[in-house]
Amino acid sequence: MMDMDNEAYSELSLRELRVLHALLQQRSITRTAEAMETTQPAISKTLRRLRAQFSDPLFVRNGHAMQPTAKALDIADRLRLLLAAADGLRSAATEFDPASSDRLFSLLLTDVGMIRFLPPLIARLADIAPGVSVRAVPLDARQFEPRLETGEADLAFGAFPKAARYLRRQRLYFDGYSSVLRRRHPRASKCQSRPGFLAERHILVTGSETGHAAHRTAHRILSAAIAPANVMLRVPSFVAGAIVAAETDGVATLPTNLAERLAAPLGLAAFEIPITLPRIEIAQFWHERYHRDAGHKWLRNLTFELFAGAAR
Repeated sequence: MMDMDNEAYSELSLRELRVLHALLQQRSITRTAEAMETTQPAISKTLRRLRAQFSDPLFVRNGHAMQPTAKALDIADRLRLLLAAADGLRSAATEFDPASSDRLFSLLLTDVGMIRFLPPLIARLADIAPGVSVRAVPLDARQFEPRLETGEADLAFGAFPKAARYLRRQRLYFDGYSSVLRRRHPRASKCQSRPGFLAERHILVTGSETGHAAHRTAHRILSAAIAPANVMLRVPSFVAGAIVAAETDGVATLPTNLAERLAAPLGLAAFEIPITLPRIEIAQFWHERYHRDAGHKWLRNLTFELFAGAAR
């Protein structure tokens, strides 16, 4: 008998419990059927199953009215709380209110990405989602995929043409390359021609292990074109390269968006590089596990709105 009872209770469905809740409110099979937009026979059939599962009639006739039994009254409050909790689970999975949320989002970013993405994003969040906060996590191209899978990070921004195919991705924009030198550089005008450019001392950004995966091709082209004697510094950071260029006569080659962002603060002049380099496709990446999360979707839409189409 115990095994049969356990089996019966294990078969309770949320739909059946909603019918029981409606019957407790309506005290009528007809009105319950109308409220749930179904038929009277369907409600009667469900009531028979509920009576078997609870081993109790649950309702008895008193003239034309249906009166709940003591057991039905005993479970009424718990049933109401259970259904409210179930509704809460469903709404939590489908709704996100940025104005009232205090959610923390983690973003995987290179040094370039932190400068490019964070200021506009934080400014927008302050206006429309003041309780939402962001944690910036340094991005290493060798490790970002498992971080997205485990939820350690929500989104990764950058250029990763060899990213795992199971990751979701959305293109934001294409970027190119520009070179920078200090504004009072003695040979600034000559640097814009290919011979003058190649004759200068250069700061080459390697970017090999810091997440700049797409920069490796550009680095190979520059290394092949520039004589080794004219390479004054190799550094793994675009930002560091720009700072060195601002305080020396070296020339640094950077993604165009970054070059334009740093030019004024560092006293640099940016110019079109006289060597053909590949364009960079910048995208945002996330894992399938979080694709349907309402807050995650809101963040992706916001970053796409802010940055998509910022092509150079």
